[in-house]
Amino acid sequence: RSEIIPSSKDLNVYDLKLSDAGIYTCEYGSQTVSILLHIFELTISSGGHFLPNEVPQLTLMQNSLHSLPKLNITVFNSMNNLIRPKVLQDNAPGKYILELKKLEATDSGTWTCHVHSVSPSINHNIAFDVKVLGFQNADSERKYATVDSTVILSWRLNFRKIIWKKGFKGELKLKQENATTHELLDFNVTTQGEKHETPKTSYFWFEIPEKKPESNIEVKLSKVSFNHSGKYQCQLAYNRRHTQSTIELVVMKVSANPVGPLPRGAKMTLICQVSSPLPPNAHLRWERVNGTQADIRKSKQNEAKVEVNVSAAGLWNCHLIEDNDMKISLNYCVEEAPVWISYVVIGTSIAGSMLLFGLVCLCIVSGTSWQRRRQRARRMAQARQYLLENKTCQCQQ
Repeated sequence: RSEIIPSSKDLNVYDLKLSDAGIYTCEYGSQTVSILLHIFELTISSGGHFLPNEVPQLTLMQNSLHSLPKLNITVFNSMNNLIRPKVLQDNAPGKYILELKKLEATDSGTWTCHVHSVSPSINHNIAFDVKVLGFQNADSERKYATVDSTVILSWRLNFRKIIWKKGFKGELKLKQENATTHELLDFNVTTQGEKHETPKTSYFWFEIPEKKPESNIEVKLSKVSFNHSGKYQCQLAYNRRHTQSTIELVVMKVSANPVGPLPRGAKMTLICQVSSPLPPNAHLRWERVNGTQADIRKSKQNEAKVEVNVSAAGLWNCHLIEDNDMKISLNYCVEEAPVWISYVVIGTSIAGSMLLFGLVCLCIVSGTSWQRRRQRARRMAQARQYLLENKTCQCQQ
């Protein structure tokens, strides 16, 4: 594991081990030069491969022919920011165990462990790699879509960016409000970085876009409906450990009651609703194009629906606003019914009223006639009873 360079007389020692520590002496004639070799060995848990929220441990060991010094250890992340580790063991001067912070996907890169000692004087940097396999998305995000639109849900993996050379697998699921879970697809990535996807469901229709970055997991939903709404959860698995990222799809639609053109003098209710309650920082808003402030209607906090009563034709827009940012919008055009339809409606109303009045009159006449027949029958019965009693009295005399 060593060789002497003839031209410079340097001694190269390869693949150093702790046991290589000691005094190295070079003799040339009557001259002697000695060098004390102090060796450090730094290891990181899991071989430097982690998932988000995991906490790595560093183990620093040292060896020297002389007594081992007390070390001051500092750690810098890939952005050269100081990390204050928690020391788990330093009672033996030859071994230090340090616990770092919870990792995020953005922590991937080359970190530095700086070792300092006053006596003997030591200022040494040890570089080590940290690879955090994860999503470049947020842990949880919300995406909005309108009915009948097309939406692509995308999870950006960082395995190519951090040159991850370990195999891993994952799956994509849809979890809906009614506790139904649909398994959409499985995927795996080989140690060579090749990604393979396998659709799993036949119940829930979706596409896997052909043109997309190789490190992305994507599903395409066409003609979006309320049935597409829910939480889409993408999960990674590596060495029996898991991490996941969720995209919640919220769908919006507009409708009218009653449906169709608006007759003159009639009213209509426009309804704007979403598939799930909105967060406190979001709301729905109806507004009329070229209208006034009086035409605006807003949903209440955490509500999923807003209504507005309309008595005239015009174009109305429903906006979904989050943090003063308009996310999606749908319009509804209220058309005025032709005049003849208004006349038909008025005529129908009058005819209906007259029919109702006729039915009431018929009921009154029928009731009166029935009452008279009943009274006549009662009087005839009384007369027969009277005649029968008179005949009985004459026979007795």
